Amino acid sequence: MKRVAILISGGGSNMLALVRDMVGDHPARPILVASNDPEASGLARAAALGMPVAAVDHRPFGKDRAAFEAALLAPLLAAEPDIICLAGFMRVLTPGFVQRFAGRMLNIHPSLLPKYPGLHTHARALAAGDTEAGCTVHEVTADLDAGPILGQARVPVLPGDDEASLAARVLAQEHRLYPAVLRRFAAGDRTPVLLP
Repeated sequence: MKRVAILISGGGSNMLALVRDMVGDHPARPILVASNDPEASGLARAAALGMPVAAVDHRPFGKDRAAFEAALLAPLLAAEPDIICLAGFMRVLTPGFVQRFAGRMLNIHPSLLPKYPGLHTHARALAAGDTEAGCTVHEVTADLDAGPILGQARVPVLPGDDEASLAARVLAQEHRLYPAVLRRFAAGDRTPVLLP
């Protein structure tokens, strides 16, 4: 049984989708939900499900990412995760941190990578006149949003879409895709999950 730690920064809707899926015959179990924001509402939501939670506020560390990550490592390493899932975790991790968990860290991104790495993905898709958008689960590497793709889900861009309507449709697919990818990945299968 694989042990999964989930890192969040906000409400944790993808975290909830992952936690709720890790039951029954699932090859993994959630063992920790951690955040860089002690006020993240996802921490309370995780605790309500009986999950161990931890918070390491990034703000006192200023621009010293390595010091923040050293503090974040304490609860992470204590939990002994096999897999780390970034689920709306809004901190860019240093190459040293990423290397420590190489091949064991996943992230979900709200675009069809390699299109639109980074922020403002929905605005960029709309500005480009794209006819479809979607989300990608990928392995985390030192290059931002550039690791091997483990799954994608597509949604149409509809006439009259704005950022909010497109984001809501993509998020619904994120909640389907991430659990499906984690289930396959935890079983040792890196074949990409492709949802229509």
